[in-house]
Amino acid sequence: MLPLRTPRLVLRPLLESDFACHQQLFSNPEVVRYLYEPVLEGAELRAHFEKRLWQGLREEGHWANLAVEHEGRFVGEVGLGLADEVNAKAEIGYVFLPQYTGRGFATEAAERVVELCFDYWRVRRVIACLDARNDGSSRVCERLGFRLEAHFVENEIVKGELTSEKIYAVLDREWQERRSRRSLDS
Repeated sequence: MLPLRTPRLVLRPLLESDFACHQQLFSNPEVVRYLYEPVLEGAELRAHFEKRLWQGLREEGHWANLAVEHEGRFVGEVGLGLADEVNAKAEIGYVFLPQYTGRGFATEAAERVVELCFDYWRVRRVIACLDARNDGSSRVCERLGFRLEAHFVENEIVKGELTSEKIYAVLDREWQERRSRRSLDS
């Protein structure tokens, strides 16, 4: 099943050798600005990395990240988690080094992970939960055909700041319809 490939990217399990790249992501205030995690360092960063090493989707609430490579270079990570096993719901997320944003990598990588969720794990829906201020992430969801299902205004405190949250989602049948339309257009 892994690695996953797209026209430009390779998505593979995180390796111990990726720790320095993971550190570049999660110790950068610009990268973690809209994430739940604060800037991470030391033992917290190490624990964060180890929790995201690929072990498959073992159980509800488990989250795993895949390294995203472009031309052999680490450019970011895409993650997935089994959000609700009974209701067959997965959640995706993505984070990229600033120098690689704006190139469509997040959309391309997330699309492949959504396909994995539907085709391999047979979930019924995939969601993305994000800080409402994160316009770039909203655009990724919209390009993927996700629909905005909720906009919770001032619903949580993140990093000491009252924030709003957006929930995007796509159903398996909607994804398959989109896939069929794209095949016909090709």
